[in-house]
Amino acid sequence: MRRFCSIFNQLLQFFSRTEFEAAVQRTGAEHSAKGFRSWDHFIAMLFCQLADAQSLREICGGLSSCQGRMVHLGGKVPSKSTLSYANAHRPWELFREVFHRLLQQCQAEKGPKTKFRFPNKLLSIDATTIGLSIKAYPWAQYNRKKGAIKLHFTLEHEGYLPTHLVITTNKYSDLSVARRQRWPKGTIVVFDRGYISFQWFATLQRQGVFFVTRTKRRAAYRVVEQRTISEAGVNGDAVVELTFVHSRRHYPDRLRVIDFTTTEGESFQFLTNNFTLSAATIADIYKDRWQIESFFKLLKQNLRVKSFVGNSINSVWTQIWTALIAMLLIKYLKLKARFGWSLSNLVYFLRMNLLVYRDLWEWIHDPLHPPPEPTDSHQLSFHYV
Repeated sequence: MRRFCSIFNQLLQFFSRTEFEAAVQRTGAEHSAKGFRSWDHFIAMLFCQLADAQSLREICGGLSSCQGRMVHLGGKVPSKSTLSYANAHRPWELFREVFHRLLQQCQAEKGPKTKFRFPNKLLSIDATTIGLSIKAYPWAQYNRKKGAIKLHFTLEHEGYLPTHLVITTNKYSDLSVARRQRWPKGTIVVFDRGYISFQWFATLQRQGVFFVTRTKRRAAYRVVEQRTISEAGVNGDAVVELTFVHSRRHYPDRLRVIDFTTTEGESFQFLTNNFTLSAATIADIYKDRWQIESFFKLLKQNLRVKSFVGNSINSVWTQIWTALIAMLLIKYLKLKARFGWSLSNLVYFLRMNLLVYRDLWEWIHDPLHPPPEPTDSHQLSFHYV
């Protein structure tokens, strides 16, 4: 009979201890540490996300209740004060490194697959806001009565995996963070109207990066050429030049404006600097941008990123990065599973079976099938007279 460790233990096996310890050395996470290792810290915070623990008490109590199984996880249970101190003082950059290493593994496994045929890398950028109490989190205050942080994401459409995250307070605009990013030549970046800046568009044009967005309602431009229309839903496909003085000075090149009507009768006008792809493909690219909105919804509904177990900046950043690590794990399991999981159902059932001793992949592929019955032992039985 085959024997297995717990599902949580099998999930931890995705992380190489050698690479993890190398990241600890690079970030100095265990500088002046006394007994509580970074691996123990990582286990506790990942348990917080996967088990939906809502406080330090629930994290430490949940791990303490399975003390015997913690030996198999290669860690030990921290006290509440020890975990609180580690969250507040150990560098969150360690968890960022762990995230990017796991992302590389997921990208290597999934392969380059998208719903589109063009070879360009397709990315969506957007930001989501998490409100915070200014009494508990005074560093997050951005006006007299409110506090909040922003998560600025880049989503890769090959597997819809988050590839980049910048965390800021709500004082920073989406555009100010996007300006700092760099993408390879030929990349197609999709974003909403909140990112429109013709000065930034000129920078993207010089870098050879394509963009797709929607036009503003009062966009001022002059039609230079009307392109041939041959696709359903496309009402117009024009090459244009900006006419407003300041816009023209920042972006003197030509742009492409596409008028599109969906099957539901909704009308959209798209703006892009890509003149090669068909108008319907440009519309489908922007439609696929909705995946980043779905990602925000799934992240907030299924993982602990709206309430935190610590009040300091470092503890909040640490919890968010561990949530992203957990999201990558869950998305990877969903991608490889033969069973038709929805992400929310996978998270729910994973929490129910987190410390069950069963083969992870057998359970992922066929969760409703009971595990095999244990075979009879070869030990001789007693015969009573």
